[in-house]
Amino acid sequence: MAERVLVETKAVLFDLDGTLLDTLSDLADAMNAVLEEMGFPAHPVDAYRYFVGDGLEVLAHRVLPQMCRKHPFLSHCIEGMKARYHDHWADKTKLYPGISDLLNELSRRHLSLTVLSNKPDDFTRLMVNHFLPHWRWSQVRGAHPDVPKKPDPRGALLIAEQLALAPQNFLYLGDTNTDMQTARAAGMCPIGVSWGFRTVKELDESGASAVLHHPLDLLKLLP
Repeated sequence: MAERVLVETKAVLFDLDGTLLDTLSDLADAMNAVLEEMGFPAHPVDAYRYFVGDGLEVLAHRVLPQMCRKHPFLSHCIEGMKARYHDHWADKTKLYPGISDLLNELSRRHLSLTVLSNKPDDFTRLMVNHFLPHWRWSQVRGAHPDVPKKPDPRGALLIAEQLALAPQNFLYLGDTNTDMQTARAAGMCPIGVSWGFRTVKELDESGASAVLHHPLDLLKLLP
């Protein structure tokens, strides 16, 4: 892990999938069920570490056979995933170990807690309310039709604007290159987490200022 991050931290922005919540099995199970219904082969659960993270449309494009990545297969896959995941999003999903302790300590220090996800906004809010109801979230944002998805920084900057904070007052925690790119583009401090979907190597190469191996490691970066 890098040395203490010298920044006046007033808020922490979290990615959702792979950072706060281990959602991989539910995502994989739902999409594999859709693929099998369409007559296509399923993928190993671990393959979804690189399929997910950039929104539902990109996920569908990645899982379909190359010759079928167009209408009507693509739209059928997207709609099927929406329906299947709607019924199975909480089957196996859980908080990563140590997340509760971290959120308790950040709340005790009166830091603002926020979430930015490429999941649809309604799903993002539903999952935060279900799995993370014990903490006060200053902002929770998922994907909106009128705001580009990560790694475009506009969603992160809207959160900063709503809280009347400068981007440099945020630590941004995420598990993928998309998150590190978003943080840097927004002027926030990018912190990678090694317990999520991607590798430490990817996070380092994407510009992480530090990579955490346990949620409470974040406290070592704070004053």
